[in-house]
Parts: sequence; structure tokens; C-alpha cells
Amino acid sequence: MPLPDSIILCECWARDGLQSMSKLVPTEQKLEMLENILASGVKKLEVTSFSHPKLLPQVADAEDVLRGISRPEGVSLVVLMPNGKGFERFEVCQKEGYGADEIILMTSASEAHNLANFRMTHSQAKRAHAEIMERAHALGVKVIGCAGTVYGCPIAGDVDFADVVDIVRFYVDHGAATLMLGDTTGAANPVLVRERIGALRELFDGVEFIAHFHETRGTGVVNTFAALELGLRYVDASLGAIGGQPATSKNRYQHGFTGNVGTEDLVCMLEECGVDTGLNLDKVIENGRLAEEILDQRLRSNVIGAGRVNHMPRAYAPEPSASQKEETVRA
Repeated sequence: MPLPDSIILCECWARDGLQSMSKLVPTEQKLEMLENILASGVKKLEVTSFSHPKLLPQVADAEDVLRGISRPEGVSLVVLMPNGKGFERFEVCQKEGYGADEIILMTSASEAHNLANFRMTHSQAKRAHAEIMERAHALGVKVIGCAGTVYGCPIAGDVDFADVVDIVRFYVDHGAATLMLGDTTGAANPVLVRERIGALRELFDGVEFIAHFHETRGTGVVNTFAALELGLRYVDASLGAIGGQPATSKNRYQHGFTGNVGTEDLVCMLEECGVDTGLNLDKVIENGRLAEEILDQRLRSNVIGAGRVNHMPRAYAPEPSASQKEETVRA
């Protein structure tokens, strides 16, 4: 199936990415990184989360980050909204002129996961989110409705497709601008992606879906590719492929690697396939290396190590073998 000519990539490093990291990044470094990300050409950017500062210290500076970030024309700034208390804080920011363009409201299709992640049943989440959406729309803020664990749950196992449809329908009915389909812990595969996204596009004609995959099992890039073949134009990714379960005191519900699709790898692949991402790949790679410096660790990006694909001839002089070196010395 044909790929789209262009896509809109949301860079999630500063929110979904950092929430999974135990090392606290100072506000100044976050802002420096966010400015570099903006300079790479992104048109959509997750900035922070309004999670409780004591539960998730990584985003305790949410207001300071929103005050400090520049706001280029044509760029949409996005924040995660976990609950009504968080929205009250965001409401102040919005009214004082340093809010955001979009908020994410997430409900896992697996109720077991939603209880573990947000401490709310489906019915509780719907009541809370319906009120938040009404207040957000009154402020002129768009809502991204996110259905999590669309392809499987680390706690409950397989997720009934009817539960996915129920969550998507709730957000559509309450005026969400776009619908994120979260592969929360990397359970998806291309066959399941085609089945579920294909069915959702038929059920919700005209709705814009966001492909949000994780590289937990190394399938995030290929799953994103499958979603794009189905006609999706919006994708999420994170520099260094970081992200996933917030670094709190809660027990881990997914062990091993849990990060988002790596921006460097995805942009490189799409560029090779002729899809315009709007991003400068060299700048993306540079930002990936800066992210490694900030977090003081090697991140899970293949392209940082390998670089972009070379399409031009270049000189290559192989290193001489040990025997050749010895012969040279004797001569």
C-alpha cells in the first residue's frame, strides 16, 4: 500500500520520554533541549505533564518549562493531563498566556492497566475526562484522546477490541480533535496493527488517528510503517527511544526496555522511503547525541551510531592486516 507523501511527527522526548527516566533533568537543560528540538523542524512537541510533582518529580517544573519555551508560529505544544487537579494548574497557565495548544487525556483500554497507571476505573476516567474536555474546549484548547494498551496489556494480557472501540468512541463523542492509539508496552505486531487500525478507520470515518508505538520488543518502527500504509499521517517518537512507565515508586508492570519509537531511526527510515517528515535528519541525530549527554547514558538509537545512509561513492582504504604491517616493517 502507498505511503503518505508527508507526515506530522510529534517529538515526545521531554514528556513521555523523560517521565521514564530516574535521573532528574534540570529545567534549564530541558529548555535548551526543547529549543534544539524546535530547531530541527518539528511542528508538534510534547512539552511536559501536569502529573503530581511528588509522584513524578521529573515534571515538577511543568509551569517553568511552559513559561520558558519559545513558541514558533505553526508549532503545536502538547501537555499530558492526568486528572482534574492537574487541569486546574494548567488552567492558570492558559489564562496567564503560557499554556499549550493541546492536551492529552489517556484511558487504557485495559481497565487493569488504567487502575495501575491512573488509579481510575473506566467509568471514573470517563466522568473526569468529560469534565476536563468541556473546560479545555472553553479555553480553546484541543484535546488528544488517547486509548492506551490498544494491542495488549502487560497486566491483563490480550485486550478485547470492543474495549478499544469503547474508549475511542468516548473521546470522539466528546469532541477530541485527534485519537492516539497507544501501544503502551510494545505488544503490537504489523498484522495486529493492520487489523485494529483498519477496523477503527472503518468505524470512525474521518477521524485522525495518531500512531504511538513503543520499541519494547524492537517492533516500533515497523509497526509505525504499517500504520502509515493504512493512511495515518500523525506519528509519535522520542529521541533515543526513551519513554514508557513513569519512574515512580510503583512496581514495574513491564520489564526490559520500554521506550517509544526512536525519532532518529524513524526519520531516517522515512527519509529513505521518500516520506517528508519536515525534520532535518542531521539536526535530529545531533539532538540524539545531546540527549545522551544530558542523561549520561547510551540510548537506544541505531542511527546515532550508524549515521544516515550513504548514497555516494567515497574513498575507502582498509586497515592493513597484522602480517602486512610486519612485512612493511621488515622492508
